[in-house]
This record gives sequence, C-alpha cells and structure tokens, in this order.
Amino acid sequence: MEQSDSLSSLSPAELRLLIRQDDPRITTTTGLADGHQQANVVVLPSHLANDFQAFCCSNPAPLPLLYRSQSGETSCPPLARDTDIRKDISQYCVFEEGRLVKTVLSLQSYYAEQRAASEQPAAHHGQWSDMVCFYMGCSFSFEGSLKKAGVPVRNVEQGRNVSMYRTAVSCVPVGVFSCPLVVSMRPVPADMLNKAAQITHLNQLAHGAPIHIGDPALLGIQDLSTPDYGDQVELQPGDVTVFWACGVTAMEAVLSSKPSLAFSHSPGCMFLTDIPDSSPFPQTPPANPAASLATSRDPELTPLSFLVSHDPLLYSLASQRAVGRIRQLEMIVGEDPGERGIKGLFTLDELLHSCLALSHSSSVAITTGFPTHYMHSPPDETDGPPGAFAMATMLLALGKQVTMLTDRRALEMNQALMEEAVRTGVLKTAVPLVTYEDTRSDSAIHFLCHNGDPSKPRYDHLVAIERSGQAADGNYYNMRGINIKHLVDPVDNLFVAAMDIPGITTTGIGDGGNELGMGKLKEKVKSLMPNGSLIACDIAADYAVTAGVSNWGGYAVACGLYLLHTCPTHQRYLRKGLGLEPTTSPAQLRDWAANLPSVVKEESILSTLMHLGVRSGMTGHLAMEVDGLTFHPTHSDIITRLLEVTIGPASSDP
Repeated sequence: MEQSDSLSSLSPAELRLLIRQDDPRITTTTGLADGHQQANVVVLPSHLANDFQAFCCSNPAPLPLLYRSQSGETSCPPLARDTDIRKDISQYCVFEEGRLVKTVLSLQSYYAEQRAASEQPAAHHGQWSDMVCFYMGCSFSFEGSLKKAGVPVRNVEQGRNVSMYRTAVSCVPVGVFSCPLVVSMRPVPADMLNKAAQITHLNQLAHGAPIHIGDPALLGIQDLSTPDYGDQVELQPGDVTVFWACGVTAMEAVLSSKPSLAFSHSPGCMFLTDIPDSSPFPQTPPANPAASLATSRDPELTPLSFLVSHDPLLYSLASQRAVGRIRQLEMIVGEDPGERGIKGLFTLDELLHSCLALSHSSSVAITTGFPTHYMHSPPDETDGPPGAFAMATMLLALGKQVTMLTDRRALEMNQALMEEAVRTGVLKTAVPLVTYEDTRSDSAIHFLCHNGDPSKPRYDHLVAIERSGQAADGNYYNMRGINIKHLVDPVDNLFVAAMDIPGITTTGIGDGGNELGMGKLKEKVKSLMPNGSLIACDIAADYAVTAGVSNWGGYAVACGLYLLHTCPTHQRYLRKGLGLEPTTSPAQLRDWAANLPSVVKEESILSTLMHLGVRSGMTGHLAMEVDGLTFHPTHSDIITRLLEVTIGPASSDP
C-alpha cells in the first residue's frame, strides 16, 4: 500500500511542518516529496568532520555529499528554507561511544542540554555548538522518476521501507572511518533494467546507477528475507534484484568511529529538501563534482545492461560509447578476406558479452592449439597462439591471473614460444603453462576447482581460441575432414564440466566452426560450412566469438578489455562506486595501451612461430602468413584498424 494521496501531494516544506508536529502518518519518507531530493543525515563532533568529509569524497556512490554545515548550524540554506535539522526528521538514531543507544522523534533534548551547559563553567561534550551536520543524497529521490518512466517501485507499491543490506564490500577507509558498504535493493523487471540504470545514472546526487545487478551472494548477502535495515520487499515473477549504494553506509561509519555522541536519521526517515531531483549540486562540495556530473550528462556514457552469467546471476553495465566501439571491433574481425563463409556464423554481441565476463573475472585459463598439419612436426598452425598471447598480456596488465593450457605434445614448443614472447615484449610476463590429463572420472573438476570442490573454482573463465573441438562422433577434424584426434588432449572435457560449476564462464573463438566452443553455433556450421555436418564442434561455450581469422578475435578481446577498463560507467560498476575520481592514473593508462596488440608485436610472435616450424593453416607454408593470408598487408591492416577504434589513429602502434 502506497503513501496516502493526501501526503504524496504535499510539498517538502509542508511535509517538514507535519514532521515537526509528529504526524503519525509519516513513518517513512519513501514515496513522498516526489520530484525532490531526499537526504541522509549524520551529525558528528567537529573534530571528526574533516575525516568524514574525506570519507564521503572517497566513497562517492554511497555518500554523495550535498552539504556540510558549520559547527552548531541547524539550517541548510542551499538545500531548503526555514529548516531546523533537530526537528525536521521523523525519527533519529542516537549513538554513544559507537553504539546505537536509542531512537528519538527529535533532538530538542540535546539542544536543551546545550543551553543548560552554556550556563555552566565547564563545557558539555555533547553541546550542539560543537556538532557538524552532513547531508548526503538518498535513493528515495529517484523513485518518482522510476515510476514516471513505468518502472515499478516495489517497496512503494507494497507500502514498505526499502530493503537495505550490509555487504562484504569494504568502503575506502579514511582516518577512523572504516566500514562495509550498505546497499538498498529494489526488484526490477528484467526487461526494464536498462531504463532503471539510465534513469538513476542521471541522478548522481541520489547514488547514481546501480552498483550490482544479480545474485545478492556476490555482495556477501546471504538472505534477502532478513534485511539489516528497512523492510523485506517481495519480488514479483520476472524481477531481478538490483542494488544501489546506500547512505545508511554513513551509520556504519559512525559505529566504526565510536564518537562519544553522534546522531543520524533513522533508515527510511529522510530529510526532505526543496531542491528538484534533477538539480546539479546545490553547492560545490569539497570534492569537485564536475566530473561526475559531466559523466551523468554525457549521452555517450549512458549505461546499458547486459546479462553476463546465469549461475550466479550477474548483469554488467557499460557505457553506450564503449559498447558501440566494441561492436565496431566485432565488425572488423568478422570480415572474411579468405572467403571462408564465416560471416554466416556471426552472432551480434558475443564479443561484448565475453569481454564483460572477462572484465569481471579474476583468474582466466586460455587454451589454444590446432594440429591441422598432422604430417608435419610440429603439426600446429600459426592461428591461435598470437591471439592467445594478446589476450593474456592484456589480462595480466589488468591484474588478472592467467594460466595457459596446452597439449602435452606441444608443451616444449609453447615453453619456447613463451620465453621468446616475454623477451621481445609480446607477453607482459611469463605465466603458468599447464597440461590436462583425463585419467579418472573426476579429473576435470579437480583441474578446475581447488580440491575438487565446485564451490571453490580455480578459474572463473575459460577461453579457447583456435582450439580443436570435439565433433558429435567424438573425433576432432580439420577443415578438410581429416581426423586428428590422436594429436589432441581432451581439454573439451573441461568446458563440459564447467557448464555445471557455478562461477565459471567459457568463451570459444573460432573461424570455421570446428573449434572448441563453437558448438553454440553448430547448427549454422552444419548448414553453412564445408564439411560442416562432419567437422562441427559439438561442445558449446557460453560465448562464441567468430572472426575471419581466430587471432583477430583474440586481438579484439584485448582491445575490448581496454575499452571497458577505460569506460567510467563500467569502472564505477566494477568498483561498486567506491574510490576517488579519476581512478586510473596516466601511467596506468600508458601501461594498458602498451599491452595492447600491435603490428610490431604480432609480427614478432609470428616470426617466432615460423622459426619454431609452425605453419600457416590453410596453405601449410612456413612463412609470415596466417590461414593463407600474408601478415602484410592483411593482418597488419586489421590490427591497425582495431587500434584506431580502441585508442585512436594517432597512437595506432603502442
């Protein structure tokens, strides 16, 4: 049941007057003062004020600072007229020595203590003249905008306070302030996630866009039915749990700092301001908000949501600009100069979804190796390793753990390739190079998970690039239909096992349909590719990235990861809205750019492969070519164009 019409139609000033009169109808301010900002409030001793201000600036999503008062100030002129913070909130929390000791309907008794103390020679530690008020934005401010856009606000519909949860995510500590992030949860229909993210993104004063969409356990929330603050809100069929940073984080900060005396609003009982919910900052807060406001108003930074994992359920956000550029990358690598018919296998946004999932990952295993030249030693081809190393070095630059997985027969060759790649700067640093043996029924789960425990995966993403894939008959075929099973270790079993392990996502990158992971497209492969009904890989990956040459798909993944990690919208989502802006230093950006694929680096690794005796896939030539296409001009042109999309033409060869 929503707030009565008699209340919901009143102005903030009229509602504040009723609050001063202890109107029993106002038990929460959700659904009230539609179109106006609401504020979380914390009142602290002045000696803690500077640290708390810095704490707000270091954690801008949960604590968007609207106003800091002078010591003893009871009004807040930039936010509202004729106010007295001691009387204008319907319920307050009182803290003593870091403990919540009671809730009260006003702070008048503490004001009376101040007056009495002023008549005594000794100062009272709780005098209001020594207290500083902080006003921070509140998510109630955007609920009206959501409703107007047709997005249901379940807590308002159900006449309940919003659900708020303490998470396992730590805020950035400052001084004595160190606490977990608190979030509010609103169920949103899956088909309205974009709308909800975009509407709230525009209101940076009210916590901005969501910081998590999906499984609450990923935030450390184990039971939605028992919120730490507020009320339980029921999900409706088709709803997804959406979490915003919450100003109740300030209460946790007060508890952690243990001041002798402090006050806050009671969760759900906000201060109602007179400023419209679309207004810029009413004053210039200590941390310049210009960057955040510019971000919210730049249409190219508008967030778009994408489902990246079903188990656990996880959506991600990225800006319209980053998404558009990754789609350009996908178009470039989807070109088919070899006229192999790969365009028929193309599926939009497989590259984007894979990049988003990899961006959320922490430990990635990459496998490659297609022994198409079974009559030669080594039998491998030049497509695959360059793309694998390009992904690996970018993932390493972004702080991910990377493992390379190869066939036992190719271990020595890949060790030599890795050593030379590190020496020449193609690979940022050496990574573990491992093999897989399927000796017993639980080999796969023991390889993928610590101690074979599916709740403790060793990797959260598996990537196969130009890796022989098992066909429906259990064999492995090259494009000519020759069975090469005797040269291939059963790495496919890892991808099959990963389907049943929550938290492991898989990507396959291929250019013919017989590569590991392309089973997602097997019906297209069977109908469109030569020998398709025989050679089609039967093992599906979560994401199947198709490219004219598989290496190009690896280059595109590396470029897509760079775009996501330089996207303010995506980075904010990854960081849960915590940390100072900007978060990426110029030195960090230069390092990421230096670890992108380049013409020089890719020519170097192709030369190394040739010297190791690895041949071109289509022709078998021991030459500077991949799949029958010479490095210059074909491959070098693709790399240049990918870099132009990623970092611009002026810096196309880092």
